[in-house]
Amino acid sequence: MQIYLPIAEMSVNIFLLIGLGGLVGILSGMFGVGGGFLMTPLLFFIGIPPAVAVATEANQIVASSFSGVLAHVKKRTVDFKMGTVLLLGGLLGAAVGVQVFKYLKEIGQVDLLITLSYVVFLGMIGSLMFIESLGAIRRSKKSAPPKKIKRHTWIHGLPLKMRFRTSNLYISAIPPFVVGALVGVLAAIMGVGGGFIMVPAMIYVLGMPTKVVIGTSLFQIIFVTAFTTMMHATQNYTVDAVLALLLLIGGVVGAQIGTRIGVKMKAEQLRILLAIMVLGVCLKLGLDLVLTPSELFSIGAGGH
Repeated sequence: MQIYLPIAEMSVNIFLLIGLGGLVGILSGMFGVGGGFLMTPLLFFIGIPPAVAVATEANQIVASSFSGVLAHVKKRTVDFKMGTVLLLGGLLGAAVGVQVFKYLKEIGQVDLLITLSYVVFLGMIGSLMFIESLGAIRRSKKSAPPKKIKRHTWIHGLPLKMRFRTSNLYISAIPPFVVGALVGVLAAIMGVGGGFIMVPAMIYVLGMPTKVVIGTSLFQIIFVTAFTTMMHATQNYTVDAVLALLLLIGGVVGAQIGTRIGVKMKAEQLRILLAIMVLGVCLKLGLDLVLTPSELFSIGAGGH
């Protein structure tokens, strides 16, 4: 069954879009990520214009993340205080990112920026997560004690310290604010929740316990992506409501399934699966840039 997407100016199969939304919802529940790092490129692959995919996917992430965070609230694995600090940074970053997006859209270079951003960030994060997770799996097979994350680092010397009881941390509010701001910029420019960067940062930079990272990440993602969607809709006019609704339906159901799957798997198994998916998407986008001549010459095309 085909449906016409007005902003994207094309017809797409309804069940395909709902299925893609469900897939991203499962990832959201399993890994604590919005899932946009996978969904947005998938929308590129089926012909949705990058500017529309980015703005609309942010809307779908709100629903799948909200559905996922409810399950974590019931388990009391959400640090609301830490999430609020991340959120404040995220709102600032999203506001900046939307303005950058708007400027590049006006000069006709936003599609190229989006694709290059995905290749660079997914390549870096995917590689680091894969190496770390592989090492963790090897240590577990040797029955060696897990490598402890350093709880006392340079972060503890920074001012504006706050106590985060759920995470059992007493650290400066500056690092989580900066992490949140970076994620906000990515949410606006790349159409992602930013969990693929925020989750590793919360574990390895902030030193948060893994059990509260996923729920806290989803809590922040909800509000930042909602704000991003509103900004894109009112300033860039690139949110396709029909597309967002279909993705949302699949995302809400998928998030509940993903949460149930995630609690049955070991943390290192979840991380290496996420790393493999991130690298796979990165490889596909990189090959498209190299193998598609029109992309290589888009800089010189300008407004012609």
